[in-house]
Amino acid sequence: MANPVLLRAAVVIVCASFAFLLGLIFIRLLRKSISDEADISSESAPALEAFPMHVYNTVIQQLKQQKHELQVQSQVEQQRARTTENLNQAVLSNLSSGVLLFGMNGLVKTSNPAAKEILGFASTTGMSAEDIFRGAVVSDTTTSGVFPDDTGDGTFSEIRVADEVDVVLHQGGDRREVEAEYETPAGQKRFLSVTVSPVPAADGSRLGVACLINDRSELEHARRQQAQHGEISAEMALRLRTSLATLSSFAQNLAAAQDPSEARQLAADIAHEAADLDRSLGGFLTEKRVSVAAGAAPAG
Repeated sequence: MANPVLLRAAVVIVCASFAFLLGLIFIRLLRKSISDEADISSESAPALEAFPMHVYNTVIQQLKQQKHELQVQSQVEQQRARTTENLNQAVLSNLSSGVLLFGMNGLVKTSNPAAKEILGFASTTGMSAEDIFRGAVVSDTTTSGVFPDDTGDGTFSEIRVADEVDVVLHQGGDRREVEAEYETPAGQKRFLSVTVSPVPAADGSRLGVACLINDRSELEHARRQQAQHGEISAEMALRLRTSLATLSSFAQNLAAAQDPSEARQLAADIAHEAADLDRSLGGFLTEKRVSVAAGAAPAG
């Protein structure tokens, strides 16, 4: 122990042995820690792997179910839209009144067969109101409430059916009801009743204008005939009163006549006036019977 070299060697050996022992202990602890972590990882790995797969499958199933529901709902909506469209087409096709639907560009988007027949067109799609009604002027007997503007010289400017469509379509006008004489492209004269109404959207804006058209030609013809017959009847009544007054005057003169020749002349005048009155009444009654028969023929 007194030798310093041996003492130093002994110290080194002891320190090395202690370090080696600490190393062994550290390695064993490290190996145990690694083993424990491996065991924990091996035990939790199946659970960690199984949980995401379960969630994934659940989400996929839910997405498939939602997709199926959306497809079913879309099919139902499409079927409903087709049913509504078919119903609208069926109603329009069987209407006796003509229907024109103008878009905001002023052109016809939809029309029914009655409109084509009344207006005399094979197709009205893409036509404007000016092209269709071609200057047809609103009748003076219309009750639309829209009156012509005074031109300043005591006369009034004419209102066309196309102008009424333009007022409702572009100027925000309300519903219009007008009547007008109309001539088809083939030259047939007709008297039309036209109702122009705005077509509103869900948000309050306008989608266009709808025109409901009815052919009132027969009614207008009957009305004019009735008015004409009324004028003829009034004229005939005046003629009858005049003839009766003349006959009465002749009869009074005949009763007061002393000269036989004068009496004969008055009697001849009375006979002549009576014959004229008979011819006038006979012709009037014949015309009445003919007009009544003509008016009743279509109904039969």
